[in-house]
Amino acid sequence: MTPNVVETSTAATGQLGRAEALATSLLSQRGEASGAAIARQLHDVLRKLAAEDRRKFQRFLATGFTPDATHLRAAAETYLSQPSAEAAASLAQAADPPRQELLRRMNMAPGGTSALVAMRKEIDGRLRAEPELRPLDSDLKHLFASWFNRGFLQLRRIDWRSPAVVLERLIAYEAVHEIHGWDDLRRRLAPDRRCFAFFHPALPDDPLIFVEVALVEGLAGAVQPLLVQEGDDDAARERASRADTAIFYSISNCQDGLRGISFGNFLIKQVVEELKAELPHLRQFSTLSPVPGFRRWLTRRAAANDDPAIAALARTETGPGWLEIARGDPSLKQTIMRVCASYLTRRASAEDRADPVARFHLGNGARLERINWLGNTAARGIAESFGIMVNYLYDVATIERNHEAFVNDGTVMRAAEVDALLAADPVSTPNQGSHAVTTP
Repeated sequence: MTPNVVETSTAATGQLGRAEALATSLLSQRGEASGAAIARQLHDVLRKLAAEDRRKFQRFLATGFTPDATHLRAAAETYLSQPSAEAAASLAQAADPPRQELLRRMNMAPGGTSALVAMRKEIDGRLRAEPELRPLDSDLKHLFASWFNRGFLQLRRIDWRSPAVVLERLIAYEAVHEIHGWDDLRRRLAPDRRCFAFFHPALPDDPLIFVEVALVEGLAGAVQPLLVQEGDDDAARERASRADTAIFYSISNCQDGLRGISFGNFLIKQVVEELKAELPHLRQFSTLSPVPGFRRWLTRRAAANDDPAIAALARTETGPGWLEIARGDPSLKQTIMRVCASYLTRRASAEDRADPVARFHLGNGARLERINWLGNTAARGIAESFGIMVNYLYDVATIERNHEAFVNDGTVMRAAEVDALLAADPVSTPNQGSHAVTTP
């Protein structure tokens, strides 16, 4: 039986008032069936709200449903006077905002998880201008960390036979190397390619994150050849049979509302295991990754000191015609490669953060294996890093050791080829005070 609910509230009228009343009623319900019915009504109303009313409802959630101050103060005083496990549990319970329980109950409705993920995506862009939304963002992130725990995720291989709705979303979500329609997607799912994604039972046809893999011989140093399929499927199968290396060349997070919830580290390690089981002849597992922070770092560093080499690079124009210059100027290549090696191996700090892609892979235990000149000749790659791309090698035997070295003191495990670049760089100060172990 559908419970009675208040149709209006003192805070608002119309559909917004009904949404606020339903939210308040939902939190007061004790029965699971009645709570699910109200949650369904609430989501139905929220879908009909105009954008401004939806924003008002989000502020209503963010500024209300806070812990009872009197109860929280009493629990804190009890814990301070008589610390115990029971008192700590009572304090934690008193500090838990009712907003989190309301969000849990909103999740009971069909499509509730998807709606809450969409809500967090919507408020994300307004947090700076509307800091009062931060408690709602924090609670959603806290809940998503549990709801999207690795134990609930399903790894699936995506190929040309996958449902069309999933394939359409690959095209829409690809964030590194744009997919130009169905023919391009088919090339990326050829027999010498693999694509894997994590899914969640609440979002069965909507990937959370996916990785694209190329099966090749040796380390790939340029991405454009990987994006083009040569020959037919039989030729691709033949290439796959000869491959000794799996190149992870694109990793895309799909859900903006799940920002800050990490899936990539689990994904790469599980895909390595999947590929080893399917293709035991593979010997290497490596990324071909962008360096998105390099040019920005150069600009900041040039402004902070008077190093002429850095200043010259920061001023370098990379418009039309630059590729021809870069291909014909060995000294420019060596200078940029050396400075990029310094950028990737320096000891990062809160004021001078590590490259985001490097931080991800090094933190997952990969080794900085090789820096590739003109690995990405697309406009975006040139603008971000003069076209440089990087191989981060995932060696199963050393992943844990590499992870510990990077997390504990910022040591970047790297190959001898990278050290050779650093030795020739007069402006390089890699990992000052640390002792990076190089691996040939």
